[in-house]
Amino acid sequence: MLISTTNSIEGRRIVDYKGVVAGEAIMGANIFRDFFASIRDLVGGRSGAYENVLNDARKTALDEMAAKAADMGANAVIGVDIDYETVGQGGSMLMVTAAGTAVVLE
Repeated sequence: MLISTTNSIEGRRIVDYKGVVAGEAIMGANIFRDFFASIRDLVGGRSGAYENVLNDARKTALDEMAAKAADMGANAVIGVDIDYETVGQGGSMLMVTAAGTAVVLE
């Protein structure tokens, strides 16, 4: 499954538009990750734990979107947009949404 943020694929012709597809992932943070992230905020540097959660959530959302496109008979998703939001009490959870147009390429 080809996934692209562009609205076309160079050198490939779109022969059918299947429709809009989306995938979502909501990931919760845990107390230990939050604690170590707060320490990292004080001393500086990157928070590997949160980066891993972001990567996992993005991959889950993209995989879900691609699976829905495949179920529709598409072989690509174009115009993909990825959004990040915090949800839940006090923003304790991260929601990642990936949406695009499922298409069939030659």
